[in-house]
Amino acid sequence: MTLIEQYITQNNFGKTLGMDFKIIEPGLVHYFLSIKEEHLATPRAAHGGVISGLMDGLLGVTALSVSAKDNHIVSTVEFKINFFAAAFVGDKLQGIGKIEHQGKRLIVTSAEIICPERNNIVIAKALGTFNTYPAEKAGYLV
Repeated sequence: MTLIEQYITQNNFGKTLGMDFKIIEPGLVHYFLSIKEEHLATPRAAHGGVISGLMDGLLGVTALSVSAKDNHIVSTVEFKINFFAAAFVGDKLQGIGKIEHQGKRLIVTSAEIICPERNNIVIAKALGTFNTYPAEKAGYLV
């Protein structure tokens, strides 16, 4: 089983929120989440923590998509997020992540989350920094 397959199998947080992703190519990732009632903070709008969780996953898997070839996992060092619009029940969000910089120990990624069925309105944008380290330190079998 590849490192990415292990990540998918063992990412309980992503499963709990209902997140899914597709690696288009190393360094380019699409992430998906349909907003449900359990994601709401108000009677209408999703909690910012749900959007932040989706964003962190998107930024991180984008970094992982390039570090996995070296059997390295990633951890979030920091990320900055800007929220531009609310997400509502039924919205099918799509995140697009890409690599901005890849060094020996740090990878910087950027991403945006949009709602295609609402004319691609931008829900949020972010920039993240990720540390790479051997996957076995995180408990993965390589």
